[in-house]
Amino acid sequence: MSNEPAETAFLSGGGEIGSLIRANDWTDFPLGPPEGWPQSLRTAVSLMLNSLYPMFIAWGADLAFLYNDAYRPILGTKHPEALGRPFADVWPEIWEDIEPIVQQALAGRATFHENLHLVMERHGYPEDTWYTFSYSPVRDESGGVGGMFCACQETTATVLAERRLASENERLQQLFEQAPGFMALLDGPDHVFRLTNPAYSKLIGHREVEGKPVLGALPELINQGFSELLDEVYTTGKAYTGHAVGLALQHEPGAPEEERFVDFVYQPILDANGQTSGIFVEGHDVTERVRADLRLRLLMNELNHRLKNTLATVQAIIVRTMRSASTLEEAGEALSARVIALSRAQNLLTRENWEGTELATVVREILEPYADPHGSRVSISGPSVPLGPRAALAFALALHELATNAAKHGAFSNECGKVEIEWSVDPGPPAGFRFRWRERGGPPVADPTRSGFGTHLIERGLTAELEADVKLDYAPDGFVFTMSSPLDTLKEQPDLADAPP
Repeated sequence: MSNEPAETAFLSGGGEIGSLIRANDWTDFPLGPPEGWPQSLRTAVSLMLNSLYPMFIAWGADLAFLYNDAYRPILGTKHPEALGRPFADVWPEIWEDIEPIVQQALAGRATFHENLHLVMERHGYPEDTWYTFSYSPVRDESGGVGGMFCACQETTATVLAERRLASENERLQQLFEQAPGFMALLDGPDHVFRLTNPAYSKLIGHREVEGKPVLGALPELINQGFSELLDEVYTTGKAYTGHAVGLALQHEPGAPEEERFVDFVYQPILDANGQTSGIFVEGHDVTERVRADLRLRLLMNELNHRLKNTLATVQAIIVRTMRSASTLEEAGEALSARVIALSRAQNLLTRENWEGTELATVVREILEPYADPHGSRVSISGPSVPLGPRAALAFALALHELATNAAKHGAFSNECGKVEIEWSVDPGPPAGFRFRWRERGGPPVADPTRSGFGTHLIERGLTAELEADVKLDYAPDGFVFTMSSPLDTLKEQPDLADAPP
């Protein structure tokens, strides 16, 4: 049974602050001794002292400050001198911020504030603090407002943690948005898009997919196996990694599907119970890399094929040149010139990654040794005609033989001879190609007494390689060479499907 006098029984308990209030000499304080406090104040103080929640009371004209043990840490070094002092003297550094709120309570209106920022000096220096609190009026025996009651909670740690979390989320969001690879977050067993980054949006043609299941948002993925993979990852909780996986995507609804290749990871997202709640999708569009690899394999395959053909061509040139030449010196000169012509064509193709070159480029390259600075000896005219590697080599050798013959017997053998080269394309169908070499101003022309290897290269080479019809006309006023062939044979390229794996 408590021995507390009846007048101060309301102060019983209350921990350290209750003891201080009981032991304090209140004679010089505006509140006076507790025995004389009004019943309304006694009731509020009793409630406050026996609460584990931080509370304080400001009472009377000076708003004398009373508080409980739970509020003490908020005061810092202001305790215990704060007990009984005017509210404004306890917290002068924040009084400008809170006085309007205090006045509302004293006017009889309760207030509530959540995470209010206050700069306090409770340890001798300014601190950023945040509080959630309510100010409630406390009425005295006359029915007027005798003071105010506050229940408060310091939320500084929570606010700072939320700010750090928000900052971290913002940083992660920036990384998500700026990541070079594509990313997406899928929720639930239906794999509903929750988030996608710009790279993912670009991959799928900037379609609006958030809030939609994968197959509903991207119907072209049906029967491509990706839904089944997502189901497996969601069910088993095991990640899946794919490398250079092909898929057909539309850039917009109704558009043709485009083949893309992707490296990707399906990573399960686990909840607090260890159950899969969603899937994180991350990857890279490697279409260009895959296509570059295919082109590289094609190029290596083509180089291997062309090397064999080139060696066979060189071998044939050597054999036939040696057989048709009258002397070793003549054979050496002819052989050297033909290999150089072949080399010039090879250089052109190498510069173009063996994907082909233009007919006009081959003509200018082979005839460069015979052209004059003013361009008056050789005229070239014709539309753009792309040549595949096989056609380029065949044309190079044929043009070399035509130029060599012109230098020995025709338009290039004197100072005034000229060569007119022209070609045209017949749109067809089927599309056809016509080529003419015409010499003017050279010495009189006569039919050759025998057909040499050069003529063989011109006639047989173009016929065999390009399915061409070839005609050599030894007209007295100038030699004319004509050929015609299907246009497609000039553009022949190896099929990608033939590239080695």
